[in-house]
Amino acid sequence: MGRKNLISTVKNIAEPLAEELGYELVDVEFVKEGNRYFLRIFIDKPGGVNLDDCQKMSQLVGKKLDEVDPIDVSYYLEVSSPGLDRPLKTDKDLKRNLGKEIEVKLYEQLEGKKFLEGVLENFTEDEIILKVDEDKVINISRNKIALIKLAIKF
Repeated sequence: MGRKNLISTVKNIAEPLAEELGYELVDVEFVKEGNRYFLRIFIDKPGGVNLDDCQKMSQLVGKKLDEVDPIDVSYYLEVSSPGLDRPLKTDKDLKRNLGKEIEVKLYEQLEGKKFLEGVLENFTEDEIILKVDEDKVINISRNKIALIKLAIKF
């Protein structure tokens, strides 16, 4: 099974389990590091997840993965929080963060910059609308965006 199909299969298994426990499935990764494979499942909930949440999800999804057995190599299952600086990948992520300050990393320069910071004003299927200062709003084509994440200020 190809990597994309594998991730899609795992998402289809993990998403209903996460919802059953009151979590949001944020992302799934299957990576090889050295000679080991890791299946990483990232979950979140309002207020954040703790170790008990990760353990509950790991047990449920691990049992289901053992039944379905979609991965033909030995791997380590890791369930964790995506962290504060998690990428905003879906429309659901963007909607939840409307009005918040975000960082946008671009594949190529826009107005002389590959990195922009501002308030997420709105978004469509094709672009995000970023307010970069009091009187300047930029529409950025989503296919030019390498990464979007919350701006973390201390």
